[in-house]
Amino acid sequence: MSDHDTAADRADAVRALEAEFGELIGRFRRIIAENADRVSPGLLPGPYKVFTTIVRRGPLTLSALAEILLADKGQISRTVRELESLALIQRTPDPNDGRSHLLSPTPEGLERLAAARAPQEGLLVDALAEWSVDDIRSLARLLHALTTGSTPGGDPSPRGSTDVTRARQSDA
Repeated sequence: MSDHDTAADRADAVRALEAEFGELIGRFRRIIAENADRVSPGLLPGPYKVFTTIVRRGPLTLSALAEILLADKGQISRTVRELESLALIQRTPDPNDGRSHLLSPTPEGLERLAAARAPQEGLLVDALAEWSVDDIRSLARLLHALTTGSTPGGDPSPRGSTDVTRARQSDA
């Protein structure tokens, strides 16, 4: 806290930030729901998240998927069966363990995901069109510090920010 900041000022600023995050998260949830429905009408955001995780991190086992998503293996197994029935993912034998299978997206699943995301392509670019490059880098640096629990400062472009951005966009 700087010499000029009071506890009340800090609390007000944090409440304002929380409110803006709430708006941003609400918008993101709407985008996720729209994308899920475009991938397969009636697909809910939960299975969509499982699908996009398989796209981003696959091929992977059901156990690894459940661990990544911090979810119950039984629930993930049911979701995987749903995604298989929609031809979005496939199981193949794990060459390293004959008892398990690897989950990966199907070509059709990848095509449907790309088509679902197409309407959002460029939304962030458009939203930031009037921002300076320095402001965009500052926002990326501050968000990186917030998500990693570090203190803002130092390198204006977080290490791996391009990879982090791509990974997060895969969720949308």
